[in-house]
Amino acid sequence: MSSDKKLKPETLAISAGRPVPVPDGELNTPIALNSTFHAGGPIGYGRYGNETWTALEDAISALEGGETLVFASGQAAATAIFNLLPIGAPVVLSDEGYQGIAALLKGFHESGRLEVRFVEATNTAAVLEAAKGAALLWLESPTNPALENVDLKTIIAGAKKLGVGVAVDNTLATPLTQKPLEFGADFVMHSVTKYFAGHSDIILGSVSTNDPALYKRLGDVRKLSGAIPGPFEVWLALRGIRTFPLRFRAAEANAKELAKRLAGHAKVSKVRYPGFGGMISFELTCDAAGTDLVTQSAKIITNTTSLGGIESMWERRRRWATESHKISESLIRFSVGCEDVDDLWDDITASLGKI
Repeated sequence: MSSDKKLKPETLAISAGRPVPVPDGELNTPIALNSTFHAGGPIGYGRYGNETWTALEDAISALEGGETLVFASGQAAATAIFNLLPIGAPVVLSDEGYQGIAALLKGFHESGRLEVRFVEATNTAAVLEAAKGAALLWLESPTNPALENVDLKTIIAGAKKLGVGVAVDNTLATPLTQKPLEFGADFVMHSVTKYFAGHSDIILGSVSTNDPALYKRLGDVRKLSGAIPGPFEVWLALRGIRTFPLRFRAAEANAKELAKRLAGHAKVSKVRYPGFGGMISFELTCDAAGTDLVTQSAKIITNTTSLGGIESMWERRRRWATESHKISESLIRFSVGCEDVDDLWDDITASLGKI
């Protein structure tokens, strides 16, 4: 890879994490299916490192701008960050953010492992007030599933003045939209399952940081907790990341158009689109049962809980008991895929016609 100038993310996604070029050498990193290694080398054991992990970590590092570790899932990656905190440490997070993290932290709060403070993440002043005396601020922008934009630059700068650590879940925005490490964040987490891998066939997570001490501590957590990814899943994610910018931009173009069309539909009461990316959330004029009927009626769009795949997916988020009470019963989270936009619109309008 050329070091003469700063490469664009579209180039980095394709070129980073490749083997060093040699005559008749491999273009792609192989799947390293080894748990055991001859003594005397830097890895030592399969729980400590893997050639395929390193390639994916290099690719994500090139995109996010910090050193990266991959984990068995996004939840495992987030848990590794929380495991760096002392017992009882205060953590601040959104009161309408991703329910998987919220449920995890609620459990930590109830057990006394951590003190959890929920706050309205779009209220910058309230976030910084809640951050006083905290150990970690957990942010996401846009929020999931409300898709509200958070003022990351201002909040991160304010948190650093308070001496508070900052972690950002960048799964929805991706480094094509924002790079939180450049704003001063200590950690950037991804559910690699989503846009990076992009094909709804693996579960992986990652954490990136530009602090060598934090990177080492995270590596120790991964070794000792065993939250390691499988080499085959990592290889699939590495293959997926090569087309990540193409998929993301195609989904984004579709989402921008569909957000406009949804805003004019009589059965849609509110559209939430952050202005970028492939995610739309919209609310219907009907109740929960009617919303479920809409999501179940689609022929192209899959009714499922994931996002970021090449195919379109949607669901009623409040069907999950752990979803924030602030989310409307009629809110549909829509992960727009790369299908033809008119085919998607026809599917949406036919589904809305069921209510």
